Amino acid sequence: MKRVTILGATGSVGTSSLDVIEREPDAFEVVALTANCDVARLAAAAIRTRARLAVVADPACLAPLREVLAGSGVEARAGADAVCEAARMDTDWTMAAIVGTAGLKPVMAALEAGGTVALANKESLVSAGDVMTAAARAAGTTLLPVDSEHNAVFQCLDRTAPDRVRRIILTASGGPFRTTSLDDMRAITPAQAVAHPNWSMGAKISVDSATLMNKGLELIEAFHLFPVRADQLDVVVHPQSVVHSMVEYVDGSTLAQLGPPDMRVPIAYALAWPDRMETPCERLDLPRIGRLDFEAPDYVRFPALKLAREALAAGGARPAILNAANEVAVAAFLAGAVKFLEIAAIVSDTLGRYDPPAPDSLDAVLAIDAEARARAAERVKDCVF
Repeated sequence: MKRVTILGATGSVGTSSLDVIEREPDAFEVVALTANCDVARLAAAAIRTRARLAVVADPACLAPLREVLAGSGVEARAGADAVCEAARMDTDWTMAAIVGTAGLKPVMAALEAGGTVALANKESLVSAGDVMTAAARAAGTTLLPVDSEHNAVFQCLDRTAPDRVRRIILTASGGPFRTTSLDDMRAITPAQAVAHPNWSMGAKISVDSATLMNKGLELIEAFHLFPVRADQLDVVVHPQSVVHSMVEYVDGSTLAQLGPPDMRVPIAYALAWPDRMETPCERLDLPRIGRLDFEAPDYVRFPALKLAREALAAGGARPAILNAANEVAVAAFLAGAVKFLEIAAIVSDTLGRYDPPAPDSLDAVLAIDAEARARAAERVKDCVF
């Protein structure tokens, strides 16, 4: 049996991971599950899977968690340190699915522990790519991408001959506003922004998809995941979300991975790798789909993608600043404090006013993240409806 831990077990990726794992109970042993504060869902999952440990990041949730788990045999712990301890437990496979910079320390703990880490936390490589990948190399950790785009690249990439790769092409659905005019974007509401046409995702990542910042963050991730230069990474808009990404080789061949827009597909690939396993996902019906469309991204209507490209090219602390400012701006938009188009403007302003040296440790990354958040929050206060 493969021993598994899921960090962020109550989020969309975490619950999808549990769905795949629970379909083959004889193949997996669940060691630990963590969540921020969703006691009911965490406890239910821990009891169903007979996990050894359940951890809530919020210490105030420990008493109710212990109450629900009483008599189940599942140990309950709480706090940020306990989440990191869960990440360090002796397992074969760890899903890193905690959203945001709250996932940085647990991801680092999992990478330092060795084994295999399936990465669904974008911020780890966006904000601390050099630090994280160095830790993985030092511990001999296998890092598997779970984002559908990077997982697609991983499936198509010939890792024995990276010098034969010409380009990695990430596909973007274009989000709900792919054809919306710039003027109409000024009145976009949070409810409209989180209504993704193809994928079922959390609010923050849905807004990132709507601004195309999500694709920009994925470019930065890809740079750290795969042996290519920044100028070998490209984005193409593909509204059907059937082709998840492509790898173009020097001989003119382009390999693409196709699949339904269901996160259980890349999760299952990462769980079974280097093998494959069954999933309940809907199979592609290409005659019914009928056509696959592709178009270049519009950097005028979606400036967040341009900002991410520039941050990747500049390197150093720029990606961490980009990510922190974006998190603040998206949270403000979802709270109704700023308008949709101000998200990219806040990120741009923060990047323009803060340029520290490149971080050389996780603590340095977290310090840059905190300062960038503070500066972005000040910019949010300047936004007036």
